[in-house]
Amino acid sequence: MNPSLAGRLTDDGHELDVRVYFEDTDFSGVVYHARYLHFLERGRSDFLRLKGIGHRELMSGERGAPMAFAVRKMEIEFLRPARIDDVLQVATRTRQLGGARVLLDQTIMRGEELLVTASVKVAVISPEGKPMRMPAEVLSVLDPNTGGAP
Repeated sequence: MNPSLAGRLTDDGHELDVRVYFEDTDFSGVVYHARYLHFLERGRSDFLRLKGIGHRELMSGERGAPMAFAVRKMEIEFLRPARIDDVLQVATRTRQLGGARVLLDQTIMRGEELLVTASVKVAVISPEGKPMRMPAEVLSVLDPNTGGAP
């Protein structure tokens, strides 16, 4: 794996650079609102990947019981538009951990300009789709207070 493709871990979370392509925009060259969901998902997935708990590792049970994350709730505020060819920074930070859920804060910036904020509640589920408690090893890796590492 090329770590640069997955962004970078920071002291308080993760950052991922994404470029806006033609396919991300509407007829006017402005990013279509639903595309921001894709950018945010990439940020969350690469955050997990760089922490050593990518989706494949979670489902295989390499870090405890097999599990997956499913977005249960998301609140998004669109503050400013992004446009074709912009380079955006998607930041992901763990706000709170629970036994069966994770609350994440995400932002999308263009340089110093805040474009999008998102609050994401993620549920922990079994491979069958049933709620379950997060394995302790995964919990420790995601805990921002312990600086969990792969």
